[in-house]
Amino acid sequence: MKIDRLVSISIIMVLLDKERIGAQELANMFEVSPRTIYRDIDTINMAGIPIRSISGVGGGFEIMQNYKIDKNVFSTADLSAILMGLSSLSDMIQGNELINALAKVKSFIPADKSNDIELKVNQICIDLSSWIGNQNIQSYLDIIKAALQDFRLVSFEYIAHHGKKTVRTVEPYQLVFKSGHWYFQGYCHIRNDFRLFRLSRISNLQMKEEIFTPRDYQKPILNSEEILQTMQTRIKIRIHKSIMDRVLDYCTYEHFSPNGNEHYIVDFPFIENEYYYNILLSFGNKCECLEPLYIRAEMKRRIHAIAAIYEIGNPHH
Repeated sequence: MKIDRLVSISIIMVLLDKERIGAQELANMFEVSPRTIYRDIDTINMAGIPIRSISGVGGGFEIMQNYKIDKNVFSTADLSAILMGLSSLSDMIQGNELINALAKVKSFIPADKSNDIELKVNQICIDLSSWIGNQNIQSYLDIIKAALQDFRLVSFEYIAHHGKKTVRTVEPYQLVFKSGHWYFQGYCHIRNDFRLFRLSRISNLQMKEEIFTPRDYQKPILNSEEILQTMQTRIKIRIHKSIMDRVLDYCTYEHFSPNGNEHYIVDFPFIENEYYYNILLSFGNKCECLEPLYIRAEMKRRIHAIAAIYEIGNPHH
């Protein structure tokens, strides 16, 4: 019997690495319910891997000692999926844990399947590094990862909205990669609450000697689709076809209507804040806001303010 679910495979890898682990800890690790973990354990047992449950204090699940997993228990698709995920992480989060995990997974690959698995892994490339950007991100990832492992406080300077700079001391709890940017979730001692910090806005990051006792962790709300849908309105913009590819990053082709041979009218999702006004401004003279009129007027005001900076004899020069 093959093991198809990636979570089940991951549980096996965790059990190979740890002598014993509880159902709740596994549930927290994979963000599923304990009931799902018990169901996965049953599936693993049915696949021929003997996992026993120890009750009481210090109990949990463990693979029976001296048992060696049959390499054929993993399908080609299983091993390809694991290697794809681990390889993508190894580009950004370096360390012995990932190297050891990769080595363990590769040890399960039968010689007659190695070429087939390598071909499947290379069919998809997940590169989390940016084309250009803050050169400190990699070193900051390493510092936060070390702080997470040892429950050490971190301190840094943070640039918030409107360029406001503050010095923070934070308990780190989770690294997050979202929409092409790295963040970490932590408990801020200044705000006395959990906050999500973007790494590119951090400077002078240091891991402190002080160790903290983990508190009840509040995971960040990362799926903001429903919230955005309630906040967004549709505005009409006229764009030149040359920026069509860029506009498609924010809406689908169904929202485009041809306007002559060179232009499109687009129902564009919009929230009246700095971020969305800056999106429109980034399209330059290839984009014109048609309606509503008050947003068109605000765009005109912002464009005039930008032009004023470049006027000859400006007192700021």
